[in-house]
Amino acid sequence: MIKLYGVPASRTFRCLWMLEEIGVEYELVSTNFSDECKTPEYRALNPNGRVPTLVDGDTVLWESLAINLYLAVKYGGTMQPGSPEDLGQAYKWSFWAITEVESSLLDYLFHRAIFPEGQRDHKVAESAWKALGTPLGILDDALRGRAQLVGDSFSVGDLNPASVLSWLKLAKADLSSWPNLEQWLNASLGRPAAARARQA
Repeated sequence: MIKLYGVPASRTFRCLWMLEEIGVEYELVSTNFSDECKTPEYRALNPNGRVPTLVDGDTVLWESLAINLYLAVKYGGTMQPGSPEDLGQAYKWSFWAITEVESSLLDYLFHRAIFPEGQRDHKVAESAWKALGTPLGILDDALRGRAQLVGDSFSVGDLNPASVLSWLKLAKADLSSWPNLEQWLNASLGRPAAARARQA
C-alpha cells in the first residue's frame, strides 16, 4: 500500500488531494514538520527532513508536485493529461507555480494571516502582493475562455498549480482583479477530493 508521510496542514495536502482524486488505497502516516521529520528514521526516507514523502513499494519520492506527477502517470486515469503535449503543459505549470508564485505567496500568507499580529511585517506583505500581480495576471490570461488550464478536463495540470495557489484562500486574498483565475481556483478547490484531503 502507498504510504504518504506528512499532515494535511502542509504541502502534504497537495498529495492527499491527488491520492483522493485517483482513488487508490493509501495510508497517511502523520508526520509533523517541526520535529518528527527530523528523526534518523525519517531522514533515511527524506534526507531533507521535510514533508511530504511518498513510499510506493521500492519507490521513495519527495517534493509534492513531483509526487503528484508520478501518481498521475502511474495511476491517474483522467488525472493524467491525455497527450504528451498536455503532459508537457502540466509540467510547465507545475514548475511555474513553484518558481514564480510560491515564495511570494508564502511571504504574503505569513505576514497577512499566519504570524501573530505583532510579528507581521505589513511592508513584506505589501511587497509580496505586488510581486504576485504579474504571475497571477499570466495565469488569468491563460485561463481566459477556459475551464481547465491543461486539456479539456481536470487533471494534474490543474491540481498542482491550484494546490499551490490554495494559500491565497487561506490569506483571504482579494482575487477580483483576476476573475478567470478566481473562478478556476474556486472550482478546483471545490472538488470533493479536495474536501476529503483537507479532512484526512
